Amino acid sequence: MTRTTTQRSLGRAVIVGAVAGVIASVVMAMYAMMAAYAKDTGFFTPLYHIASLLTNDADMKKSMMADQMNGDAFTFLLGPAILGALVHMMTGAMYGALFGVIASKLRLGLGALAGVGMVYGFGVFVMSAYIGLPLAASIFGSGDPIKNMAEMAGWGTFIIEHLMYGVALGALVAVGLNRAPAPLPAKAVHAH
Repeated sequence: MTRTTTQRSLGRAVIVGAVAGVIASVVMAMYAMMAAYAKDTGFFTPLYHIASLLTNDADMKKSMMADQMNGDAFTFLLGPAILGALVHMMTGAMYGALFGVIASKLRLGLGALAGVGMVYGFGVFVMSAYIGLPLAASIFGSGDPIKNMAEMAGWGTFIIEHLMYGVALGALVAVGLNRAPAPLPAKAVHAH
């Protein structure tokens, strides 16, 4: 392979991974939102929680209180929802781009890459919960809501949503890198 071909291949892997990361982050967010709804903390609260990285936690608290006090599980605040979604998708794209590069070197099919993606998703969970979120909270001065996001969301929920991100990421990257399983051979038709 020439250097230019390798660079193009690497560039493609980054783009495929980033796009897959955005889509996988939406899958993850939908789970987080359904879990928040089930816990009576407000369907859109995860978006406001993420937005509190750059704003404050007032919108998150407003959503949680509206659900818990008034039974309004769908308090919708457009600006914070968009901000939270953008931060979440950009983070998903970043982790996805890295996974795309890793996956391009592995030469695995769809099922195996989805499995590797699940392990990667767990790694993203560990990185986020113990390093990334506390560091981001410190850099942006956003405090405990970001630093303790895993605890506030619930450790089980936070782990599951990251595993879902990883599986979706692995499967999407496999498809994007044309690693889908080969079609099954057609059965020979026997004349009777």
